[in-house]
Amino acid sequence: MINVSDIQRFSLGDGPGIRTTIFFQGCNLHCPWCHNPEAIPLRPQKMRDPRGRERVYGAPTDIANILAVVEKDAAYYAESGGGVTLSGGEVLLQAEGAARLAAALQAEGIHVLLDTAGDVPFAAFQKVLPFIDAIYYDWKAANAEDYRRRIGGDFARILDNLGRLIEAGCAVRVRVPLIEGVNTAPDYAEQMCACLRQVGAQEVDLLPFHRLGSAKYRALGLAYAYASVPSMTIQRAKEIAKIYQKYFKTKIEG
Repeated sequence: MINVSDIQRFSLGDGPGIRTTIFFQGCNLHCPWCHNPEAIPLRPQKMRDPRGRERVYGAPTDIANILAVVEKDAAYYAESGGGVTLSGGEVLLQAEGAARLAAALQAEGIHVLLDTAGDVPFAAFQKVLPFIDAIYYDWKAANAEDYRRRIGGDFARILDNLGRLIEAGCAVRVRVPLIEGVNTAPDYAEQMCACLRQVGAQEVDLLPFHRLGSAKYRALGLAYAYASVPSMTIQRAKEIAKIYQKYFKTKIEG
């Protein structure tokens, strides 16, 4: 069984082609800009949609039931070069379940992408790597203090895991959320790049901040720290991208 927060079909923003995204419940970080706050707690969460209907996020789900949903769209994956993305929350907090699911998807010839923040023992990666085709790896801050204070993560472990994945030859794309006041100042962006260069990163996707998850905070009765922060313009994202483009193959998402 896997604690699944949600399953999103026909996703176009979580990897190549048309995909189904499986959101795992539970995260060990606390990014204040997170757009999936319902997936952070380990326990199930109740939330009402805009029509007032209550849903439970984080229900234990059998892998066979997940596959039944995924297989409905197998033809779309084949046609578009898509597949399934394992996201969250943090997938690797449920590494054994993720490995079983990924193995079952692989057996069906379905492309599997892992989206992770990387703050887990490397042993968790080792459980899933035989069944994963590609990895999206979040990179959010440039030093241990900022990771600890803003995000709650272990900077050294996250950077070391990224380096080990790259050294092992895994298909890794680094994903950087662009958050004003956190990681977008020119000097700070250079520090972000220096860390990534240190471990041999080659490809970086930049994710401009948006407020699409703000309604979820209201539905959960939570204060949203970025409620008054405007979504980043594409022009601003392009300015920041110039720094990353000096070192990496860089793409702006969204």
